[in-house]
Amino acid sequence: MVVRLFGRGRRAGATRADRRVAEEALAEWVAARRGVEAFVEPRTAVSEVSVLLVAHDGEFTRRRIGSPQDAQRWAREHRLPVYDATVVGYPQRMRDFSRRQRILAERAERDRLREPGR
Repeated sequence: MVVRLFGRGRRAGATRADRRVAEEALAEWVAARRGVEAFVEPRTAVSEVSVLLVAHDGEFTRRRIGSPQDAQRWAREHRLPVYDATVVGYPQRMRDFSRRQRILAERAERDRLREPGR
């Protein structure tokens, strides 16, 4: 019996069906938003290659995708501008969106705690 420790050996990758489901989810996300750009993220020690989609208002979603070439192909097929995230970084509007969402969540929590009967 062979025991693999610390991720040595073959990495568990996404199947073709998994990639197809991810690509369909991304296509639906793009269709529901405007001004979407794609950012290809490289494989790291803790994550596989992924594509990050950022809409005009900073809303974003991320999904694993097979390879950087797959991400670029998918973005071109959907007529999206595509960038290498390690070269250009992430757009400021994405960070601004996350900050706005965090502020809204904190306000909602404060309002919830102020409700009578608590």
